[in-house]
Amino acid sequence: MDTETQSIDTTLVQGNGGLKRKLKNRHIQFIALGSAVGTGLFLGSASAIFSTGPSVILAYLLAGFLVFLVMRQLGEMVTQEPAAGSSSYFADKYWGRFAGFLAGWNYWVDYILVGIVELIAVAGYMQYWFPGIAVWKATLFFFLLINAVNLLTVKAYGEVEFWFSSIKIIAVCVMILAGGYILFFNTGLLPGATIKNLWDAPTVGMFAGNAVFKGFFTHGFIGFMLTFPMIIFAFDGVELVGITAAETENPQSIIPKAINQVVFRILIFYVGSLAILLSLYHWSNLSPSDSPFVLIFDKIGFKYVAWILNFIVFTAALSVYNSCIYCNSRMLYGLALQKNAPKIFTKTNKRGIPVPSILVSGALTFSVVPLSYFVPDWIKAFEIVISFSVICVITNWAIISISQLKFRKQKNLENTKPIFPSPFYPFSNYLTLVFLVFILFTMSVPTFGMAKQVIALPLWILVVYIGYSLVIRKDKNLNQPQQS
Repeated sequence: MDTETQSIDTTLVQGNGGLKRKLKNRHIQFIALGSAVGTGLFLGSASAIFSTGPSVILAYLLAGFLVFLVMRQLGEMVTQEPAAGSSSYFADKYWGRFAGFLAGWNYWVDYILVGIVELIAVAGYMQYWFPGIAVWKATLFFFLLINAVNLLTVKAYGEVEFWFSSIKIIAVCVMILAGGYILFFNTGLLPGATIKNLWDAPTVGMFAGNAVFKGFFTHGFIGFMLTFPMIIFAFDGVELVGITAAETENPQSIIPKAINQVVFRILIFYVGSLAILLSLYHWSNLSPSDSPFVLIFDKIGFKYVAWILNFIVFTAALSVYNSCIYCNSRMLYGLALQKNAPKIFTKTNKRGIPVPSILVSGALTFSVVPLSYFVPDWIKAFEIVISFSVICVITNWAIISISQLKFRKQKNLENTKPIFPSPFYPFSNYLTLVFLVFILFTMSVPTFGMAKQVIALPLWILVVYIGYSLVIRKDKNLNQPQQS
């Protein structure tokens, strides 16, 4: 075989046995977009805005560049070998079994946490229409509904995600266009709308006249860095496109297109929408605990638009939870194939659905119901879970970057040319890792209130290592020859 032509393991292309290749290009494009455009943008951006003011736009640009590097590193691997388990598979094969074990279980826990966050957000959005509804009741209802969809077929998941994502993507585009029109062509409709809101000190509201809040960097460099953990959470999920590789038609063609397009589109949605919103209405008059998208249009008198936007952010959260179920079940399936999880999780039904994986993942996510019951303040519960999810995200991305270093080294030794090479290799990998360590350092500063989560990282890795040791010991016992 010509060394310039990549050979691909047919067992990987066929979806590792039980999975079915039912996801089409339109599914992958919207799964990739939909997984990242959700609660992190529609709700979490409020906290980021209040941490640094308009400079949050620059923070999203820098974090977006980091995401681009990680996605291209993952994209090189999954295009070459479209396997179930994605980052876990590559860490296991090219770095070592513990790395694969850690990657898989860390990813699985991350999406358990993200699923809990999204369900809490769904319940929070319901408060806009039904202020008296118990949060735990709303989380229970939507937990059952979305899990039922995922137990049908992978195509059902893809279709639901396609339409959920379509709603929020179209909505963000319309919002950018409508906001741009109000800003540049109809100043009489909203007199306070001006791009000067991006750097002027507030003239009204609780921060009026306070010099600390003047300018583009309202809290200086420290406040600017404080935004990154929330922004990293907002981008959590873009790597889901790698998980879909084992169930994608023609992944060598579709996956590179999805990766290249999704990063730039997400940046347009995040940076474009926030630039418009913060120009329409000064950020200091918003609430850090509410969706800025809904509040801005509600405050300027567009009540029906605000109602519609709340429906959109509501479906956005459901969309991400829908992806969480898919991601968790496929990661658990991939771990079982690597013998890093019980064999029962390799089982699929006739429709190619890994039912045991969905049920067990759902059982853990169900903890959102008692959490919502005992912590009825949904914003507090939301922030608690997010802070731990960010640690998982940083671990995921670091493992992807290191795995791709080892992956490329092996391919170079084999004289195999990558189909979709990561740019700036290996400099981009080292830059990625430095950026992630810097974010961890920022979180560890006591005044930021996230030091406990950083301390939890080595403890979490230790817990995973203990589980790994038990699995290895079990494997050794099973492989020992029986004494006669």
